[in-house]
Amino acid sequence: MAHQLIGIKEQELTGEKTKGRQIRVSLAMLGTLAGGVLLLDSKIAPWFYGDNFAPANLCAMFGAILLGAPVVWHALRCVLHGHMHMDELVALAIVAAFANGQYIEAGVVGFIMLLSELMETRTALGARASIESLIKLTPTTAHRIRKDGVEEEVQVSTLVPGNVVRVRPGDNIPADGEVAGGVSSVNEATITGESLPVDKVPGMQVFAGTTNLTGALDVVVTKAGEDTTLGKVQHLIMEAEKTQLPVMRIIDKHIKWYVPTMLMIAAIIWFFTGKVEYAISALIVSCPCALILATPTAMVAALSAAARVGVLIKNVSLLEIAGKVTAIVFDKTGTLTTGQLYVTKIEPAEGVEPAQMLRLAASAEKLSKHPAARALVGLAREANVTLAETADFTEVPGKGVTAKVDDINVMIGRDSFLQENQIDVHVVSNPSLHEEQGFSTLYVAFDGQCVGWIGLQDKARPEAQAAVRQLTETGIKRITMLTGDRKEVANRVSLELGCTDYKAHCLPQDKLAVVERVRKDGHTVAVVGDGINDAPALAAGDLGIAMGAAGSDVAINSASIALMSDDLRRLPFLVRLSRRTRSVINQNLLFGILYIVVGVFAAAGGLLNPILAAVVHLSGSVVVIFNSARLVRFGEDLAPHHATVEG
Repeated sequence: MAHQLIGIKEQELTGEKTKGRQIRVSLAMLGTLAGGVLLLDSKIAPWFYGDNFAPANLCAMFGAILLGAPVVWHALRCVLHGHMHMDELVALAIVAAFANGQYIEAGVVGFIMLLSELMETRTALGARASIESLIKLTPTTAHRIRKDGVEEEVQVSTLVPGNVVRVRPGDNIPADGEVAGGVSSVNEATITGESLPVDKVPGMQVFAGTTNLTGALDVVVTKAGEDTTLGKVQHLIMEAEKTQLPVMRIIDKHIKWYVPTMLMIAAIIWFFTGKVEYAISALIVSCPCALILATPTAMVAALSAAARVGVLIKNVSLLEIAGKVTAIVFDKTGTLTTGQLYVTKIEPAEGVEPAQMLRLAASAEKLSKHPAARALVGLAREANVTLAETADFTEVPGKGVTAKVDDINVMIGRDSFLQENQIDVHVVSNPSLHEEQGFSTLYVAFDGQCVGWIGLQDKARPEAQAAVRQLTETGIKRITMLTGDRKEVANRVSLELGCTDYKAHCLPQDKLAVVERVRKDGHTVAVVGDGINDAPALAAGDLGIAMGAAGSDVAINSASIALMSDDLRRLPFLVRLSRRTRSVINQNLLFGILYIVVGVFAAAGGLLNPILAAVVHLSGSVVVIFNSARLVRFGEDLAPHHATVEG
């Protein structure tokens, strides 16, 4: 019943219609047990009452009906709806055995098929345990703080942005939000895949489904329900499971030819051997459940392994592409580096006060979200510099900002940005004198006059060098770094990390051109960025990977694959997972084909009776399922201390 695994409905996974499903499962189990008991009675009764005991044969017939009817009815319903799932072969075998008076054989085949269905479903669903656990992470109730300060217990479904909820130690956070009060550590492994808890203080973001560990937190809800990061992850994983690899589409395309072909082979066996039981055995063993399960079980296990470490794959075909990647294009800031710039040097022109330049520059930048702007504003606050109000703020992506501060027209950005606005930057000292420091440079102008420059530096991520080395070891031939910084900065970071090449002074359109050029060179290209400024480049690559997508709608929506944490080690893991998944699928397909060919020849030679054929059928499916299930534990080294979270 492999198709039932493939056709799992999302509403069943989200808990809808659970009661009805439980009733159906209970009735099916009751019928299976009753049928099994009747078959057992039909075999035991002759020991006590002799071989001619008529009720024994009657027990066998009723047992065969109870066990065979569900299989036959399901196959008939599929045919009537125009869906061929190849279970029709087993249904025909059961009908043929029953019509031939082989009640015990028909009943045992039905019993093993129902047992096979149960084992396939339960075992394969076990492979997706980490995915299904996402459904249970968000609590059903929350402690909301009313405006009068009174705490009340409410359903999570009633929460809306702006509500304040109290989360005690050990509780799961009910919605995305911002910490308004309290200090605690939060286990975010369910979202980011990171095993170490994250300390939270007021102003920091928290995610639904993560676990509060130490102190009580008051959280202002920003997103609730399906809008939370966890809700989006759940939805996209479910959507990914509905997609198909090319090999699955090939199987579906040729399925309509398989049943007639196997019926013809069974008829030939019957014609030449004169043994209908041989033909029945051939029909049973030719039902290709192992072949059908080969790809989806590996796919589900791979998605499960990826979800466990915070890798969100939107389409399983993208998982296949990841294993074929030969070149990776990285955005530097926020991807290979932390993205947290800090000011290392302020060089004002002669006669300009450093404090005044810092005050006006930071005031102009305070409305920007660029890392350089945050670094400048942060330095001003550390220095207790009071920022002024700004007007006419304008930001040119990749170049700089302009604003009016204290009636002064302030312009901050690259030298090219100022030069485009007819401002001479050569009136200040040359930053190239300090190139050995490898910092980025922001030029500052007041009322059309350059008044100095500010040097900033960014740190490479601790795991970046190891990740680049691992990517090279997996066979990635080209690793390109793109940055808007000067050549000296790009060269320093590129050499430090071991990139094969780099391009400096990149604007968004330049990044797009580089990606297209690398593809024209014959490479399969993966583009890795933060999903915000890099959206065009992410879309241009064969594979777009967004870093640090937790909580970022833009990152989740713009890339094909989203890494919920900033750990670059997920990239070589993704490449290895793709290749391992393809290897497991090939193993499963080869086994499934050989299993059918050998089984049909064995049935034709009289080596398999119907009961043994059913046992062989069950064992083939189990082998494929367990082979695929090995993928579930792939990448456990990335989360060695992953804690099991109870919802």
